[in-house]
Amino acid sequence: QVQLAESGGGLVQAGGSLRLSCVASGRIFTINDMAWYRQSPGKKRESVAVITRGGTTDYSDSVKGRFTISRDNAKNTVYLQMNSLKPDDTAVYSCTAKIWTGPLRARDYWGQGTQVTVSS
Repeated sequence: QVQLAESGGGLVQAGGSLRLSCVASGRIFTINDMAWYRQSPGKKRESVAVITRGGTTDYSDSVKGRFTISRDNAKNTVYLQMNSLKPDDTAVYSCTAKIWTGPLRARDYWGQGTQVTVSS
């Protein structure tokens, strides 16, 4: 019943901005860490940004200073604000979260991903 759904991807020019959203729905007790990953054809999946429930964040060096991850715990939503986008940022962006569905039941969930394309 628990699922994640990303939105906000699209086509933008280099230097532009996009804001991705990921909403968790279903029977949720609480959500621990949430994160954004990305993957381009022929490349390994890369961690982009991570945020704990308390708001502690971490970023990959390639996006540090340009991307900002945030979350709204009341809405079970994580965001990724992407500024100063580069063609190398082109990828499918996916969100993931460790979700507790019961007092002793937790597992990682993944969204289907949203395409971000940055033109030069």
